[in-house]
Amino acid sequence: MNAGLLVILALAIPTAGAALIPLAHRFPNLRETITLVTAVALLFVVMALLGDVLGGGHPAFVLTTVVPGLDLAFAVEPLGMLFGVIASTLWIANSVYSIGYMRGNNEPRQTPFYVCFAIAIASTIGVAFAGNLFTLFLFYEILTISTYPLVAHKGNEEARVKARVYILLLMATSMLLLLPAIVWTWVAAGTIDFAAGGILAGAGLSAGLLTVLYTLYVFGIGKAAVMPVHFWLPAAMVAPTPVSALLHAVAVVKAGVFCVVKVTVYVFGLDLLAETDASDLIAYAAGGTVILASLIALNQDNLKRRLAYSTVSQLSYVVMAAAIATPLAIIGAAFHILAHAVSKITLFFAAGSIYTAARLTEVSQLDGIGRRMPLTMTAFLIGALSIIGLPPLVGVWSKWWIGIGAVDGDQTWAVAVLMISSVLNVAYLLPIVSRGFFLPPPGTAAGDKVRRTEAPLPMALAIGATATLCLVLFLGANTIQTLLAMIVAVPAELAGNLPGGDSHGR
Repeated sequence: MNAGLLVILALAIPTAGAALIPLAHRFPNLRETITLVTAVALLFVVMALLGDVLGGGHPAFVLTTVVPGLDLAFAVEPLGMLFGVIASTLWIANSVYSIGYMRGNNEPRQTPFYVCFAIAIASTIGVAFAGNLFTLFLFYEILTISTYPLVAHKGNEEARVKARVYILLLMATSMLLLLPAIVWTWVAAGTIDFAAGGILAGAGLSAGLLTVLYTLYVFGIGKAAVMPVHFWLPAAMVAPTPVSALLHAVAVVKAGVFCVVKVTVYVFGLDLLAETDASDLIAYAAGGTVILASLIALNQDNLKRRLAYSTVSQLSYVVMAAAIATPLAIIGAAFHILAHAVSKITLFFAAGSIYTAARLTEVSQLDGIGRRMPLTMTAFLIGALSIIGLPPLVGVWSKWWIGIGAVDGDQTWAVAVLMISSVLNVAYLLPIVSRGFFLPPPGTAAGDKVRRTEAPLPMALAIGATATLCLVLFLGANTIQTLLAMIVAVPAELAGNLPGGDSHGR
């Protein structure tokens, strides 16, 4: 099949699903079947594109020309391919999980929930495959708008207030910071089409102006949640857990850090950033966010809020690595998008399963929950260890590459940030596991038998699948590296630091 047609199908399939789901609103089984079939079909199309990209192809097409020089255009490059695979794969897991969660909790407005979810995935694919900054901005905004009803899903006053925080902060940052940055880029470079090596190299901007422009991009991409533009993320935890998983793992925050990496590589270019030190300020700001957000997470008793601040911290790994702007740091940044996605969705699935089966939301309530829900808490442990960065789980690779990339760029302070953050990861994640497995449930003694009650089967299947991915992706690092190494040129002397490399760089 023509690669351009595959790109069209990748955008059209979730859009068609969003149109068909309302027609089945009286038939829940049919509605959810449409959701699952759509998700599986999207994955098949994206995997077909992956084969083409791995073979050296660069599928691209222009949908329409808005004005001369401004196209609604799509182009699939390795970084966007990675993001597309993440979103399409995890949509299936999240859809299966959502069926159990929405039914198990008798959630209202389930049809609009699935419709908005499908639109959000379609816009995520648009972001992933955008061929220029205009297309990226358009789908970035559609993603914000389509997820607003999901954050406000419960319909109570708290949900409405926090959903307003969500949309106002994200729209304000994109309109007041990101859009001016795009216009400035167009004026300076004469184009907004993404290009290998960046488009600003010959624009003649001074180091100071490049620093200002890069800062506009990073804080204008509010979904990356670099402090202080992060308040929307904890506020959005008022949403149902499948939405939290969408925000943290599948689409929203991943779209944010993906955009930061894409702008770094294809708008500025690593050589320009290295020559001008234009990204140093952002690297320090991201490093500070990594530590500060972890410290805040330590003091959160609400499980989802603790995980939310963990996400704020983990996102800044990606931003910090992108701003360090060495080839291996970029590979580490891209890999962390993947590693964090599968690890954090597992943690949020566990949180939602605990709420559904036991109606518990606070860390202080989780004594003995591992004895009641061993599958759920084992999956939580796997996700936590991956976030911490321990082998044989996928999170270890991204931290390794970011650290090596930082050393290569003479930014050894970033290695200290990684080490401190990992210790803080242990401090705010593992006590949840220890009290869940080693303390007796309230009202029981240490030796008493405890009745096991897991969440509904679809939720258990989904959390088992994502926990397994944390291991499988660790073992499949070589295949992932093949794609990531296509994003930037890796110096031969550094090739031995990659899985499958050797000390001679072959």
